[in-house]
Amino acid sequence: MKIKLSVSDESYEEVRQFLTEKGIELDDEAEFVLVQRDKFISHLAVREPDSGKRVHLSADEIVCIESYGHAVEVYTDSEVYATSDRLYQLCSVLDPERFLRVNKSVIVAKNRIRRIKPALSMRFTLIMSNGRRVDVTRSYYNSFKEAFGL
Repeated sequence: MKIKLSVSDESYEEVRQFLTEKGIELDDEAEFVLVQRDKFISHLAVREPDSGKRVHLSADEIVCIESYGHAVEVYTDSEVYATSDRLYQLCSVLDPERFLRVNKSVIVAKNRIRRIKPALSMRFTLIMSNGRRVDVTRSYYNSFKEAFGL
């Protein structure tokens, strides 16, 4: 059986050792995910755009995460990575003090928002640190305003 670990850095080695002793293989592409409750990840398993090589990306580098159907892309200031995680899974493991869902298909890093532009009909347009434009939709309008005290 293969399992993907989504635990804090402090717990990772202990949990990894326990599972491997029990004959469980760890794989970032596994169908089953073991998640540590009430702890948020500091790294995200992603694939490099050119080589497809698996790397661990620091949560500090993430500008935004966007899904297109079944594809989920992680944007930094200079690269775009792919991940096998679903957006709803990422919402549960990313620190809500640092990350915010702004529409059905996008999560943004709060500290990477460079500009907030009001738009018509209870919407905002965000300009991110990498120049990317992201819309805050009406469904997320109030939670966005609350998060930023607007």
